[in-house]
Amino acid sequence: MTVQENYTSIQNEISAATKKGGFSLQPHVIAVTKYVTIGRANEAYNAGIKHFGENRLEGFVAKKEALPDDCIFHFIGSLQTRKVKEVINEVDYFHALDRLKLAKEINKRAQHKIKCFIQVNVSGEESKHGIKLDEVNDFINTLQDYENIEIVGLMTMAPYTDDEDYIKALFKALKEKQIEIHELNLKHAPCSELSMGMSNDFQLAAEVGATFVRIGTKLVGKEE
Repeated sequence: MTVQENYTSIQNEISAATKKGGFSLQPHVIAVTKYVTIGRANEAYNAGIKHFGENRLEGFVAKKEALPDDCIFHFIGSLQTRKVKEVINEVDYFHALDRLKLAKEINKRAQHKIKCFIQVNVSGEESKHGIKLDEVNDFINTLQDYENIEIVGLMTMAPYTDDEDYIKALFKALKEKQIEIHELNLKHAPCSELSMGMSNDFQLAAEVGATFVRIGTKLVGKEE
């Protein structure tokens, strides 16, 4: 199938899930293009997609240089502290802020305010990055004097499991935390966004209230 056909199908599924969850706004679709060529990424742009996500520095730079200027770029992978200076001023959103050392380096290297998602390990899996759900408030409080960081939302990755009820419960827990932080009206952490859901579970994320879903294989395929 073409990217256009995939995107239409995904939009229909998102629309149904959003309505089922009682939400009026659909989440933005981020095309995760790390496994495909620039040509395939351009096909996604021509299909109407403006949000693109990469988690490798080399792929990010190549895609940003090749795609049109009105694209919105998300760095969605774990970022080593020593690599911050190479990427942070090129991104529109950074989805994986998960430790204070990284926050300090971002704040030091940023030339403007960076829109960041805090990565939360809701499931508690040792193999996943992210801070614990019950540590989110304290972590956000430690960032209030970091003038170059704005916490726009929370992000998580669900476990690879067929247990949809379990995945939905994790997503709901993060949604509740996002609302809780948002209602604190913190200047440095408006926390109005929620980044969760990938190719295998984006429908569940949309149903629970995600504002961004990150879709790779089901949208653009896998070429590399």
